[in-house]
Amino acid sequence: MGFEKKDLDVVLVPGGLLIMFVYHLQLLYRYLNQPHTTVVGFENVNKRFWVQAMMQGEKRDIGTCLGVISSNISAATFLASVSLTLSSLIGAWISNTNNNFFESNLVYGDTRSTTLSVKYISLLTCFLLAFACFIQSARHFVHANYLISTPSPSIPPKSVELAVIRGGDFWSVGLRALYFALNLLLWFFGPIPMFVGSIFMVLFLHYLDSNTMPLIEHKFEFDASQVVRKVEQRVSEVAMAIHMSSHQN
Repeated sequence: MGFEKKDLDVVLVPGGLLIMFVYHLQLLYRYLNQPHTTVVGFENVNKRFWVQAMMQGEKRDIGTCLGVISSNISAATFLASVSLTLSSLIGAWISNTNNNFFESNLVYGDTRSTTLSVKYISLLTCFLLAFACFIQSARHFVHANYLISTPSPSIPPKSVELAVIRGGDFWSVGLRALYFALNLLLWFFGPIPMFVGSIFMVLFLHYLDSNTMPLIEHKFEFDASQVVRKVEQRVSEVAMAIHMSSHQN
């Protein structure tokens, strides 16, 4: 019994997925233990500083802050729409039984209908996972938007930091799901393109995920005059509210 071309799927496809999983496990370890060596960890440090600076800034800076958050919400909702659209197209492709291009002899590998169904289901799972992650990312950014725009000094910056960083983390996971979907899409053209694509994908992601820049030491200077101005502004707002209430009575 010789080695047939359909046996390539049994060897190369799990090998390509294993390469992707091992790389992302290694990236997760670096992110949890050495965050400064990853781009995501480096960006989280800058996000924490940005939130603290915005929360301690003047009221006129809130518009800029909300504009940044809104741009992240728009990007997350756009990619969520794209993921859902692609999932719908895959569902329509599955229901179309007359489409047998990927079962032809042009694909060097296993072209049985069972294997083709596994390909569709795997690809659909990645797109649905990306959709869910981008929706959660938009949800956390919307929550951060509410917290920042709340006219109360009692909002802790830690809550805003948590919402912004969680939104960014879900965004990153959604992108990873799309990267896996790209490799699974190459599987439709055979196990060899999928395996080669996994190797090049890992090399490309390693270049994008590695950070060599030193961490920026952010320092907050205590400005007594700014604190006095904020206290005066708060006192004047309370006095105005009391004055308006007394006039109404």
